[in-house]
Amino acid sequence: MLNYRKTSMACLLIFVLMVFPLAALAEKVEKTPEQGKISPEAMSIDIVAARPLGLAATVLGTVVFVVSWPFSALGGNSEETWNTLVVSPAEYTFQRPLGDFDQED
Repeated sequence: MLNYRKTSMACLLIFVLMVFPLAALAEKVEKTPEQGKISPEAMSIDIVAARPLGLAATVLGTVVFVVSWPFSALGGNSEETWNTLVVSPAEYTFQRPLGDFDQED
């Protein structure tokens, strides 16, 4: 049991140490005065962190939609639920230009 806890904590620590520097770079990238040009750092952060997280959100949203579909169908908001849980993360992941975090539809 103790070994499992140590392994879990080590994995969590590694994940946090990998993600937090990327968030700091993203904050720095958003404050650049150039609006038309996307920096290589933003593209790297997008391909390493944002796209995989967006894909995971799309898959998780699909699973949640399948579970909640009977209830949303009874409430008459299936289409809104589908758009919120599946379509929005999929568009963010697959239709947004690489490195463009500020795209508004």
